Amino acid sequence: MTNTDSIRAAVRDGMPQLVEDLRALVEIPSIAFPGFDRAPVLEAAEMTAALLRDAGCAVRMLELPDGPPAVFGEIAGPTGAPTVLLYAHYDIQPIGEPSAWLSEPYELTERDGRLYGRGSADNKAGICMHLSAIRAFDGKPPVGIKVLIEGEEETGRSDLEEYVAAHPELFAADAVVVADMGNWRVGEPTITTSLRGVTDCEIEVRTLASPVHSGSYGGPVPDALMALIRALATLTDDDANVTIDGLAGTPWTGHEPSEEGIRVESGMLDGVAFVGAGTLGERLWSKPSVNVIGIDAPAVEGSRNALVHEARARVSLRVPPSEDPAHALELLVKHLEHAVPWGAQVTVTPGAQGPGFAAGESGPVSDLARTALEAAYGKPAVAMGSGGSIPLVSSFAAALPGAEVILWGTEDGACAIHAPNESVDRDELERASLAEALFLASLGG
Repeated sequence: MTNTDSIRAAVRDGMPQLVEDLRALVEIPSIAFPGFDRAPVLEAAEMTAALLRDAGCAVRMLELPDGPPAVFGEIAGPTGAPTVLLYAHYDIQPIGEPSAWLSEPYELTERDGRLYGRGSADNKAGICMHLSAIRAFDGKPPVGIKVLIEGEEETGRSDLEEYVAAHPELFAADAVVVADMGNWRVGEPTITTSLRGVTDCEIEVRTLASPVHSGSYGGPVPDALMALIRALATLTDDDANVTIDGLAGTPWTGHEPSEEGIRVESGMLDGVAFVGAGTLGERLWSKPSVNVIGIDAPAVEGSRNALVHEARARVSLRVPPSEDPAHALELLVKHLEHAVPWGAQVTVTPGAQGPGFAAGESGPVSDLARTALEAAYGKPAVAMGSGGSIPLVSSFAAALPGAEVILWGTEDGACAIHAPNESVDRDELERASLAEALFLASLGG
């Protein structure tokens, strides 16, 4: 049996236990957002630590100022071997409306080859993928292994970014593998080569000291909600292209997704048209996009015939990989401040910001990763971008300038991450784990 054959057999034979490990992790509602119970988050950290210890890692908790601890594991490699840092996160999104789930969100349930449950894909499957790859070598990998499992990635803020910047020696590695991505479709091997950055702000508009009767004053007296709506509408043109001055995108040269696939995966309703100019890849991954993700105004139920005196909205801006999110935020704030009509009072409060990331077209490490994907899936890998953001990736790139960053994982377009009925394909979990194990073997020479 060749080394590749033994790795394939180890990953295959380890799948029943890996599914049970995923089941145990999914049972823990490890939501790190403010207002949720912290105990399950800490429980998930402890379980993650125990799983890594059982896989052969020396493990410790990295205590962070405000957030839950990160789990750090390490296995020394052979003398002179390169070191690989493996990243995932154990925190999850809230479940949303429970009635929208077809099975219990905190019970791993298999249907038609997919494993359903909150966090089954994002990102507890990433933890399991790393476990499978490490276990394939029976505790003696051909490279040095460092494992970093975060506990607050979903919250949009991360003390770990500052920790990595302050302790680069702890995370020193020749390659970084981020298992918080996946393939553009089940069975289609994919490496993510770019991430959009993200920023947001809150805009509050005021026109009156208090609500007044719309019959008595409607017409000459401005309504704060109407002023806010008009300002928000200026963020895009009639075709939904972003109109913020000074903010532009870049060309996209990788895999081009199909409109049919995106329509199905996103749940677009019949008759709804795609918006924006440029290729679909550009619009998804390398151009800016802006959305109103929350609005405070009187609810329809119980509303009265009164002019709204104040209204507030939260605006989210996805930033091209090459764009500085701080600069993009300045442009967004300036745009909104000047867009509010009628002399209405406006306050724009800047929010969080996270940088994007763009990997090189190729390199010795990424070439090995592509070869490993081809061996695991039986077909060449393609490059894909991500409209989502993982700010910690830029922290890795800054702290470890000599390390190539590989973004891949177990997810696919049908995973429904952040939505009801999240799932991971069982076979995809095995193939992605095999690819990572083969990658570690090839990197170790």
